[in-house]
Amino acid sequence: MKKNVGLNGISRRSFLKSAVAGAAALSVPYVFVPHGAVAYEPGKSIHPNISPLRVVGIHDPNMTSDLQVGNSWSDQEKLVRAEVIGTDFDRLACALAQEKQLKVAWQKIFVKSPDKPWSDVVVAIKTNNISSQHTRSPVIAKLCHVLTDVMGVKGSNIHIYDGMHGLRGSLVRKTPFKGLPEGVRIENDWGGIRTPASVPAPWRGGTSTSRCLSHLAEDRVDILINVALCKGHNSQFGRFTLSLKNHFGTFSPRPGHAPDGGADYLIAINRSKAILGDVDRKTGSVLLPRQQLCVIDALWASNGGPSGNPDSQPNRLFMSTFGPALDYQVATKYRRDTMGWRINEEVAQRFLTEFGFSPKDLPEGGKIIDAMKYPV
Repeated sequence: MKKNVGLNGISRRSFLKSAVAGAAALSVPYVFVPHGAVAYEPGKSIHPNISPLRVVGIHDPNMTSDLQVGNSWSDQEKLVRAEVIGTDFDRLACALAQEKQLKVAWQKIFVKSPDKPWSDVVVAIKTNNISSQHTRSPVIAKLCHVLTDVMGVKGSNIHIYDGMHGLRGSLVRKTPFKGLPEGVRIENDWGGIRTPASVPAPWRGGTSTSRCLSHLAEDRVDILINVALCKGHNSQFGRFTLSLKNHFGTFSPRPGHAPDGGADYLIAINRSKAILGDVDRKTGSVLLPRQQLCVIDALWASNGGPSGNPDSQPNRLFMSTFGPALDYQVATKYRRDTMGWRINEEVAQRFLTEFGFSPKDLPEGGKIIDAMKYPV
């Protein structure tokens, strides 16, 4: 199979065709019916500007004011340094986009259809609200400010959610994020995981559906940002929970814990249209990526999990446009090689191979690219 990990430009003609089709569809009453899964062709690039295999990271002890391991989220909020974290995110963006100009770097990462102004773009941010470990306010706030201040997204069009563990107001209660732009909405479960969506192979041969967050299943989100943590989990999921597993909260997690679920289900939902975006039926290429950025907040981390407080304070952030490569790199290069934590090697390898890549395809000799080398 021929790999294509370079740039695959999005033509205005393709978008205009979609717009015309969409306008025609609006002339009849809207009823959502899930169709058979249109398969993403493994090995294809997903983002138009950035290689899916490019993974960047940063280690900066100055992102926190003190070393305190095993503390609560509210205590961590007192230690994080928002200004330093914001600057380090800008370094990550420049490293990921391979750009010296900061604004251009973010503009390469976040893309939209040419027929929609940025003020109308709808953004969903998936966070992890299970148990006691959660992403820190400056991480979420920085991404939201990039969207509003750099890209021009309205704050009221940015929605932070956890469809599984945000029930009954628990997201707002556990993580009342500070420093968000005006209008940004902490949505809790955002209506919940209710709408059936097609799930491609390898789960059940690509013939089944699973319940998904309605806003994504019904194509009401333009950009999806995945903000995950760095924790341990069961061996069937790789012995870790990073960005792919974070979508057990976009899709129902229950099939993943069934006998025929496990890694098959985890990989399959992350190959779905709901997460990747529309796929061309003839070529298998993603026409316009929905999930455009994946972040792992490893300011604190843990070997075990998913419950319990962190047992280490790495002061690290990792970022990529492509969750499978991000998870493989963080699992192998950081969790295994740096921290000495066990991983399920077979599952980790599948995060690349099921998407048409292998470790030898990774750039920079397979290293996580150090963003600290990119001054801003």
